[in-house]
Order: sequence, then structure tokens, then C-alpha cells
Amino acid sequence: MKAPHSPEKLPLDGVDWAQLVQPIAEANTALARYDGLLEANPNPRLLLSPLSAQEAVLSSGIEGTVATVEEVFRFEAEAKEKEGRNDAKEVANYRAALLFAEEELHKRPLCLNLMKSMHSALLDGVRGRDKGRGEFRRVQNWITGRTRRLEDARYVPPEPEKIMYHMSNLEEYCHFEEKDRLVQVAIIHAQFELIHPFVDGNGRIGRILVPLFLYEKQKLHSPMFYVSAHIDATRQEYYERLLAISEERDWTGWMEYFLRIVVAQAQNNSQKAKSIMRLYEKMKQTVSVLTRSSFAIQTLDFLFNTPVFDSTRFTVKANIPKVSASRILNVLEHGRVIIKVEEGRGQKPSLYIFPELLEIVKV
Repeated sequence: MKAPHSPEKLPLDGVDWAQLVQPIAEANTALARYDGLLEANPNPRLLLSPLSAQEAVLSSGIEGTVATVEEVFRFEAEAKEKEGRNDAKEVANYRAALLFAEEELHKRPLCLNLMKSMHSALLDGVRGRDKGRGEFRRVQNWITGRTRRLEDARYVPPEPEKIMYHMSNLEEYCHFEEKDRLVQVAIIHAQFELIHPFVDGNGRIGRILVPLFLYEKQKLHSPMFYVSAHIDATRQEYYERLLAISEERDWTGWMEYFLRIVVAQAQNNSQKAKSIMRLYEKMKQTVSVLTRSSFAIQTLDFLFNTPVFDSTRFTVKANIPKVSASRILNVLEHGRVIIKVEEGRGQKPSLYIFPELLEIVKV
């Protein structure tokens, strides 16, 4: 049986900075280009809201939760509360935890209490909610190997009584002036996963830490840089690189891998962001011409933030009078900007989707 791993104290000694010069330069350049798009956007959170939904789907999917972006938006639109496992709610919780953490960074620094609050939001009302939600684990956990038994574990994180020591060190390192912030966030993410401080949800919280840290350190103008797509695409290497840290102290191999992830993800995010922005500019004219309404921009902003919605929510959240809202929905439906997917009955309002936006971020 493997002994529990004892993560190295941070900051690390002996980082091979010379070997990382080129990967660091490429990753910083790619991230800076993407951040330029965020800086030029007057409301990145509004326009790129669908990317956070896509990230939630991909990140949760790595851990076995299956839902589509449309299903997540539909869940949020219908506000369903179901007992037991509900994949759409789990993914919606990830999105809620990410947005919650973004707001909290305006009030407090990245810290252990914020991580616990994120974890609490992540597991609110879903599986795992009774397994130390919002608290560091008090039991031993492990990464399963060929069986689920501890004796066959592929990786065994630190003992529960050592969690606070390692997490306090990680918190201190989050505020350490490292030579390069992208290398630093690579170390933070890996160290968090090696500590595995929660009973459930460690992978998702670890991935949320990446954009939060880069935003706090002013590498991003908005915490909208998501890495799950390329972690998922290279999942086997991801786990092997983390395992190599614990078994061989191969931090350099991990850093090179993570910096490649940053380059690929920055390029992918840039393409999607540009596609969303182009669609916004196109729809600005289309919605204005179709509706001929002073509420055209309010309507447009609502569609990009909430591409699956019911008629009641549109009226309330877009802050449009009921008669005007009804007329706008009718003309947008006839103009094929939106599609009615469920006809309203009785007290239940009609449900609509904005298909062109969903097509950009579909998973």
C-alpha cells in the first residue's frame, strides 16, 4: 500500500528556470493577447458568460458529470430543485461557485476561507453535500487504481491531520512574489491537487483557482480564462504529470505541460471570444431593426447573458414592460433570432433559446 504523499514546502527549491524560458515566453504572449480582448471589451462578463457555462460543463465532465451547455442554461432558467444527483445542477453549481469567487475577490484576497466558501457553493444541494461541504477533509482519501481499495490506490494524498499545514503553506505561496506568475499558478494548481484537501470536488476547485489567481495578480482584466477544455483533451498526460511530481519530483515536466495548456487554451478562448463578439455586433443591428424598440440593447444583453430563458424571466431580468416584452419575443421568434422550445401552459411560461450563441459554445 502506498504511503500518504508529503507535498514539498513552497516556494520550491531548484526550479530549472533556464529550461522554462521559451515555454514561459510563449505562454505569457498567448495570455496577453487573450487579455487584450478582455480589456477592449466594455463588459466581458456579460458577453463571455457563455464561456463560463462551457467551462462548467467541461470541468464537471472531467469528474463524470454529464450535461450540455444548453441543459445548464435550461436548468438555470427553470430553477429546478431536485433531490439526489442532478448533473445539470452540479454543473450550474460550478458556474455559481466561479462567479461567487469572482465577486469575493473584490472584497478579500485569495485565501483558505474563500476556497472553503467556493467548495460550499459547489456542493450545494448535490451529491457530496454531506461529505464535509465547505470544510477540509477529516478522513483519508485516495485516487483509485485498478480497484477502489486503498491498498490498490494510484495516489494517496496527505493524512487529514496534515491538511491545514500544507494548505496554510499554499495560501502563503499564493501571495509570494514568484519570478513568473504562470509558473506560480501551475505550481498552485498542482499542489492543491496533490494535497486534495476536500473529500469531493478537488478537481473542480483546483481548476477555478487558475483564473482567480491570474485575475488577482493582474494577469487578466477579468477572471475568464478557463483551462478545462485542454486538460480534458490531454487528460492522461495531466494525471501522469501530477503523479510524476509525487513520485519523481518532476516539477519541470509539469510546468512545461501546464504552460502548453495555457498557450492552447488562450488561443482557443480568443477564437471563441471573437466569435461571440462578432455575433454581438451582428445581432445589435438585427435586434434593433426587428424590434424597433428603445429596449433593443437591454434585449440583446439579456440574450447573451441568458441564452435559454422563459418569457417571465425575460420580462423581469431585462426590465422591460410586459406588453413590450411580449411583442419583442414575438418579433424575435418570427425573425428566427430565438426559437420557442416549449409552449407556455397555464402558469408555466414559454421557454426560448438563442441558438446562434449556443452553437458557439456547445460541448
